[in-house]
Amino acid sequence: MDTQQLAQFLRIRREAISPADVGLAAAGRRRTPGLRREEVAGLAGISTDYYTRLEQERATATPSESVLRALTRALRLSLDERDHLYRLAGLNVPDRRRGDRHVAPALLAVLDRLYDVPAQVMTDLGDTLVQNHLARAVFGDLTGRSGPEASIIYRWFTDPGTRCGYPVEDHANESRALVADLRAAVGRRDDDPARTLVDQLRRDSPEFAALWDLHDVAVMRCRRKRILHPEVGLLDLDCQSLVDEDRTQVLALFSPVAGTATAERLTLLGLTSKPYP
Repeated sequence: MDTQQLAQFLRIRREAISPADVGLAAAGRRRTPGLRREEVAGLAGISTDYYTRLEQERATATPSESVLRALTRALRLSLDERDHLYRLAGLNVPDRRRGDRHVAPALLAVLDRLYDVPAQVMTDLGDTLVQNHLARAVFGDLTGRSGPEASIIYRWFTDPGTRCGYPVEDHANESRALVADLRAAVGRRDDDPARTLVDQLRRDSPEFAALWDLHDVAVMRCRRKRILHPEVGLLDLDCQSLVDEDRTQVLALFSPVAGTATAERLTLLGLTSKPYP
C-alpha cells in the first residue's frame, strides 16, 4: 500500500466534491473546499477516525475491498479513478467484465437529489447496489448480498418471504415481468453471470423454468407496483427506470400514484425510519 499517494488522492478527491454533488446541505461556513472528512466517512459508512487516519498516512492495515467500494461511491469516482484507488491500496483491480459493482456516477448524481420518492440503483440482473433513505424504508436494505441471493429475481422465485410485501393477486404479473426483463438482459449481455443466474433459477424454481420457456421478452421501463408495507399499509407506486449508457445498471424511481394516499404514507415513512448511513 502506498500510504502517501493514497492519502493525497483521497484528500484531493474529497476537496473536489461539493456537498450539493452528493445531496448534502452546505450548512455553516467551510474553511476548506469540498466535503469534510466526517461527511465522506458518513457517506461511506465508516468511522471518521478511520477515514482521517487514511488521509493522514496513519492507517497501518490495507483497506478492505468493501471499504474501497464504499469510498468509490462516496467520492463519486469514475472507473479509472476507482481502479487507481485500488492500486494505491495494493489490491487487485476489479474485473470490469465480471460482476463489477461500480455504480455509474451519473446515476448516483441523480439518486443524491431524490429525497421524497424511493429510488435505488440496480444491475440488469436484479442486484441492488445502492438505495436512498426512502427505498430502504419501503423495501428494506437490499444491498450487501452475494451469490445468487443478491438478485431480487432469484429471491422472488426461491424465497417465499420475498413475496410477502406484494398483494397475492399481483404475484403472477410480477413473475412474468421479471422473467421477460431478465431474458432481455441475457440477450444484451451474453455473458457468464447472466447465464449462471438463469441456470441456477431453472434448477431451483419450476415456476421460473416454465415462464422462461415461454420466451417472453420485455424491458421494464415504466410500470405500476403495489407494496404492502407493514407500518403504513398499501403503497401504490409508478416505477420508472433510467439506464446507464451500456444498459447494465438501472436507476429505479418509485413515484406515488396520484389520487392515492401513497404520498402521505411515504412522508410518514421518511419521518419515522432511521436514515442510513
